[in-house]
Amino acid sequence: MDADVTSLRAYFERGGVDAAAIGAVAPSVSPAGLWELIRGEARAHRDPVLRDLTRPSILDQPDLATALAYLLSRKLSNDLMRKASVFALIRDFQIGHPQAVDMAVADLASIRERDPAASGLLVPFLFFKGFHAIQSYRVAHWLWQENRRPLAHYIQGRASEMFAVDIHPAAQLGQRVMFDHGTGIVVGETAVIEDDVALLQNVTLGGTGKEAGDRHPKVRRGALIGTGAKVLGNIEIGEGAKVGAGSIVLKPVAPFTTVVGNPARVVGAPHRGLPSLTMDQSLPAIEYEI
Repeated sequence: MDADVTSLRAYFERGGVDAAAIGAVAPSVSPAGLWELIRGEARAHRDPVLRDLTRPSILDQPDLATALAYLLSRKLSNDLMRKASVFALIRDFQIGHPQAVDMAVADLASIRERDPAASGLLVPFLFFKGFHAIQSYRVAHWLWQENRRPLAHYIQGRASEMFAVDIHPAAQLGQRVMFDHGTGIVVGETAVIEDDVALLQNVTLGGTGKEAGDRHPKVRRGALIGTGAKVLGNIEIGEGAKVGAGSIVLKPVAPFTTVVGNPARVVGAPHRGLPSLTMDQSLPAIEYEI
């Protein structure tokens, strides 16, 4: 067996990111190595119904990039926008921007590392809509930069219909970004999400409704934003910051700081490391004022 595949399997089986390793990130993962692991999982499944899905989606595909284009084209096409046209569009993007495939690999590997619901790679690749939404965004972002903006909005709108995730094509997303569950996430036009960030369901990175221009949040590396949090305005969520579930954030959050509440306020002392890597959503002890 290829040494890269063997080392990847061993890495994932021992749990990926070491919770004690402050600021750790995933090792470099090759598309070919990850693809071989996905194909191995697909071959191992015995369910005849599932095989009807895995054969055309995985086993009949030559590589990860083509399989991803096949998967997304099935989801982003409709009666008017044919699957073949969407597939060709995605392949044009991938061939012209090979780094996009590397980013998809990094995104998928980060899910396997950080999401306890992901016991392998096949299921996230086929079924995790947070992953699908981010890969669809990358196509839309390319179209936006190419000034094919109506088509970019088509991809955005279709992804929103299919995945219940709305990412403006002009937003800027890094790699190893994880949308856990994904449902209800909204990312505005001028938002920035850096590498290693994690957002849970129903998070909004929106404007206040009173400004034009650069009006959306900037989420720095390794930040974790909890379920249902609303971050509004052109404010910075610092590196390694943590936003508690249900919080309304209207002011900047310092790096390695935890905020919670409506309106959000700082709780506890500054922490170490990047909470998004371990998905540690716990909060320090809070002293309530009555």
